[in-house]
Amino acid sequence: MRLRQNLILLSQALVLGLALAFIAVLVWPRLFASRGAVVIRQAPLAPGVTAGPVSYASAVRVAAPAVVNINTARVVVLPQPRLLQEPFFGTPPDEAPQKRIKTSLGSGVIVSKSGYVLTNYHVIKGADAIRVFLQDGRNARAQVVGTDPSTDLAVLKVDLPHLKAITLGHTRDTHVGDVVLAIGDPFGIGQTVTMGIVSATGRDELGLSAIENFLQTDAAINPGNSGGALVNTSGDLVGINTALYSRGGGFQGIGFAIPVNLARHVFRQIIRYGHVIEGWVGVAGQTLTPMLARALKMPPGTHGVLIAAVYADSPAAKAGLRAGDIITAIDGRPLVTANDALVRITDTNPGVKLTLTVLHGGAQQTKVVVVGTRPPHSPTTIQG
Repeated sequence: MRLRQNLILLSQALVLGLALAFIAVLVWPRLFASRGAVVIRQAPLAPGVTAGPVSYASAVRVAAPAVVNINTARVVVLPQPRLLQEPFFGTPPDEAPQKRIKTSLGSGVIVSKSGYVLTNYHVIKGADAIRVFLQDGRNARAQVVGTDPSTDLAVLKVDLPHLKAITLGHTRDTHVGDVVLAIGDPFGIGQTVTMGIVSATGRDELGLSAIENFLQTDAAINPGNSGGALVNTSGDLVGINTALYSRGGGFQGIGFAIPVNLARHVFRQIIRYGHVIEGWVGVAGQTLTPMLARALKMPPGTHGVLIAAVYADSPAAKAGLRAGDIITAIDGRPLVTANDALVRITDTNPGVKLTLTVLHGGAQQTKVVVVGTRPPHSPTTIQG
């Protein structure tokens, strides 16, 4: 009997000890952790998340028929040999200047079944003849509808039936890290597809064009890809391939594309007006760098655009802006670069009022400027 009571007491003590130990582990886990233990955080498995697709063939099937090869030709007058230019020899009066045909290759994207093709301006610049070659083997001569050197875009027109047009995406849906495909005709070897990701957005001050707001990608873009399509994994157009960064002419993993929203805007204006109507205020300026801000004795962290010149009778001149002023914000939105200001102004319709925050002699002022229309032959350097 006494033995049974002792066993009962022992079992109760054992249960109580285990309960206390369990509570202690929950309340003071560090007391029982070994000194070498490392705590890591691991994300739970998200339901429905799987690996990326094994193939992007469906996106290519959708987009590739709308990507074309562009062949341009122009007549080049060859310089006369130096000996024939000397007075001693003279130049035969009936000798015609020698000429030759210079050709180049590029790419383009059919954006309308009506036959409108979007490409880079530098692909067709100076061309006397342009021929477009489709994926299905057909080809046709193309006419230039309009160009916009400021954004390096051009619109062509071909007359062919049963064309397949690409679907235009939205820039707001394109993010760093998204998988993209570059489709074009590099080196004239035939339509080629390369894959990469969006490496950056909003790249500017690259010296490629007056208005810059590029997507950066590591999808291989080579000579001949210019004007071709940058598409997402659904086959929707997200950019027009424009340039590559290379120190030796080879692929460096840095390419640039004009975002689809800018391309759409330029396309619509060219179709409607034959050219792009851009907002203009009539100033030439440069980005206020930290070094320049220190030289002007500006407070640390001051950002904006230093006005170098104001055009006579321009909207800026009428608003009282002067050379030496610093524009720090437009409609309350801070400026970081001169290209930032240029994009905002050119995207504004003529006649709309903009409120500029300006530093004049170190004092902050507010100027209201009525946006005008950029003159046809105004410079396309960094200005607004």
